[in-house]
Amino acid sequence: MFVGTPELIDFETEGGEHWITLKLKDGSVIKVKMEITAVLRLGNDPNTGLPIYGIQSTNVVRMVSVPKELIKKSSPQSYG
Repeated sequence: MFVGTPELIDFETEGGEHWITLKLKDGSVIKVKMEITAVLRLGNDPNTGLPIYGIQSTNVVRMVSVPKELIKKSSPQSYG
């Protein structure tokens, strides 16, 4: 059980950007990286006394290449 209110902790990243390249069986290549948006200290573990952190993150996805046969253009829609 955690006691208290979570505390927002300032942070900085080290080591640059780390992208994972995924080569899909359909021939597409995408790159993915996790981007940390916030770090919260939630309290301390009652057994060890160590701090417990929660991390908020989002994934960034970049299309690198797609085989031409997978690209499907939709037909124009009429508005009115």
